[in-house]
Amino acid sequence: MASSWNRLVSPLIANNPVTLQILGICSALAVTTSLQTALVMSAALTCVLVMSSAVISLIRNHIPNVIRLIVQIVVIASLVVVIDEVLKAFVYEISRQLSIFVGLIVTNCLVLGRAEAFAMHNPVWPSILDGLGNGLGYSLVLIVVGIVRELLGQGSLLGITVLTPTSEGGWFEPIGLMQLAPSGFFVIAILIWAIRSVRVEQTEVPDFALTQTEAHR
Repeated sequence: MASSWNRLVSPLIANNPVTLQILGICSALAVTTSLQTALVMSAALTCVLVMSSAVISLIRNHIPNVIRLIVQIVVIASLVVVIDEVLKAFVYEISRQLSIFVGLIVTNCLVLGRAEAFAMHNPVWPSILDGLGNGLGYSLVLIVVGIVRELLGQGSLLGITVLTPTSEGGWFEPIGLMQLAPSGFFVIAILIWAIRSVRVEQTEVPDFALTQTEAHR
């Protein structure tokens, strides 16, 4: 039970796939201009991650080693197509805003990485928990970034005005930079800095360290 719980909660902060492993950064930058698109992308990727982990774990003993990556990509791509069609059917406008980034889940390092590193070597239930935990960890970062970018860039959350802009008689002046891709880098960088300031064990060891003699030169 403790091991199962750890697989579920560890990716939230301690082993977050975005802030610690630096995976899935491209989509985190592209779809977080609003909280709504961040939520939909998070749900889509989490569903693909959970289902692909389950399927690959279920058939892992029947996959020849030489074609394992091809099989994993085929499974993931099939699930992405299904999820993409579901989004087009039920939330077409959001699907249009997400553009190609739902399809690019196929190439997301996080999804293929968990399939190769975990699902290929573990039973179905632990693989499902691993996929769900990493999906939630990814989603947490996207949601935080989406909140910051939409709130500071538009003064709203989920389309509801929170900070009334000056154009509507309020005091808030939207920060246009927050709607551009570079702001995603800034927000994620600040988030990584904040987490590693508290959890110092996540701080990376320098590739080299100066000796005392070298440091005084």
